[in-house]
Amino acid sequence: MDFHPTAGRPMSDAEVAAEAKRIMDASFRTEEPPVRHFPTSFRDDSPVPAYGDTPPVHQPDHRIVPAWAAGIAVASVGVGAGITGIGCGAWLVLQGLASVSLAGVLMVTLPFAGLAMAATAIGGAINRTRSAVTKIIYEGPVTMRTEINNHTSTRGMFFARTRNDIHN
Repeated sequence: MDFHPTAGRPMSDAEVAAEAKRIMDASFRTEEPPVRHFPTSFRDDSPVPAYGDTPPVHQPDHRIVPAWAAGIAVASVGVGAGITGIGCGAWLVLQGLASVSLAGVLMVTLPFAGLAMAATAIGGAINRTRSAVTKIIYEGPVTMRTEINNHTSTRGMFFARTRNDIHN
């Protein structure tokens, strides 16, 4: 004998059949029951006038990043872009040097080799003329003094200056 779930009395055969059908339908239902949506906010979709009588309202500045950090970020982006430009320039130069032939290198360096050869020849000629003139001939008596009058004076504390006066 089945009892009514809310009344506590025995159920009739029709009530038992209706309750069994309800349980079976709830157990084997394939689609989900609809979910009720409740609005959590209100959005005014009315068109906003292009101009009006209301004065502008001050919007406080609530930045997430401090100004010094934003400055460092901008500077690092600039440095990175500059280094990238230098790297691209170096890559282009090295690509150009990699495709140069031996004859091209010799033709480019030939004027520099000529200048170096001319400078070496001129320097050798000047050296020979100076060495020919530097012969010194002493004529007359030579005296040698062995007594030396030495006077030393130091002035200053942190940046000291020492002066040595040697008189014969």
